[in-house]
Amino acid sequence: MVPGGAGCNGSLETGYRINLESRIATRVLWRIAQGGYRNEADVYRLAYDVDWTRLFSVDRSIRVYVTAIRSPLKSLEFITLKVKDAVCDRFRAETGRRPSVNTRKPEVRIHLFITEQQATLYLDTSGEPLYLRGHKLAKVGAPLKENLAAGILRLSGWQPHATPAQPLLDPMCGSGTFLLEAAQVCLDDAPGLSREPGDFGFEHLKSFDAGLWRTLQREAAARRREATALPIFGSDNSADAVARTRQNLAHAGLDGLVTLETSDLLKRSAPAAAGVLVANPPYGERLGSEEELAAFYPLLGDALKQRFAGWNCWFLSADTRLPKLIRLQTSRRIPLYNGALECRLYNIEIIAGSRRDK
Repeated sequence: MVPGGAGCNGSLETGYRINLESRIATRVLWRIAQGGYRNEADVYRLAYDVDWTRLFSVDRSIRVYVTAIRSPLKSLEFITLKVKDAVCDRFRAETGRRPSVNTRKPEVRIHLFITEQQATLYLDTSGEPLYLRGHKLAKVGAPLKENLAAGILRLSGWQPHATPAQPLLDPMCGSGTFLLEAAQVCLDDAPGLSREPGDFGFEHLKSFDAGLWRTLQREAAARRREATALPIFGSDNSADAVARTRQNLAHAGLDGLVTLETSDLLKRSAPAAAGVLVANPPYGERLGSEEELAAFYPLLGDALKQRFAGWNCWFLSADTRLPKLIRLQTSRRIPLYNGALECRLYNIEIIAGSRRDK
């Protein structure tokens, strides 16, 4: 493990496969230099000593990103400028030219990660964040990131490939992020296949092997299962949200595979005798006032007890009052971040009768 992620060793093919297949990663970074530092001059030297001309062409546009944990450096903006200068100075020394800077959509993204004593330089092989699958045309307020939704589905223990497949329900579907991810899991649809040529950062590096990349894409496309109706259900009390979900599913080529309806979770019935329920309910940072939520949670608990016996329910929320106010026992509370917002993933198993009886 490394701060903020996981580290591994591998070939070019390994990096390509992670970018193509991973549902949970945000970026795949290639470490190219690391060393101790005491000041900005040390970081400049670390960056200048990299032979950037071996990694990408001077004709590629660049941008430098800096992340710090407990760094003694006073200005991240200044150290960002120093790294950019080091890259451009090395190119000028080697080629007589310097790459241009593009802060909006750079072809090559250089990341500097600095801790209290260590500086590490990476090349970003992903380009845009991997959770940008390109499926959602219609969005709602406070959308859930796709890789977080995929991680929650995995944490829930949902078994889409069991016989028979385990039903899944998102009764507060919003723009349909859980449903989109779940349908792609069922079909074994590699998330990176939906990106356009040139979207990945590794496509702009000198090491890019176009033949290998095309082979991996063809293999992933051939593996995709035939699209048939799936045991995936979604609903929302907003007809507009359901329409947006339907539009997003159609754009992803998944229309007709997921059962959708406009329905209030407090009133709807379970679509099967047992299954997995996942939801990102409204909370104070997202929608609804504290008073409205305090009144909603007990009603939600009652609805689950009355109509969802046999279901394993998972709720992502930043509202720490949920477990107490819903008046149901939570078996797990997993810390997760939705962007910068610290949340908990609460697991509630709904059983018939009482737990004391069981």
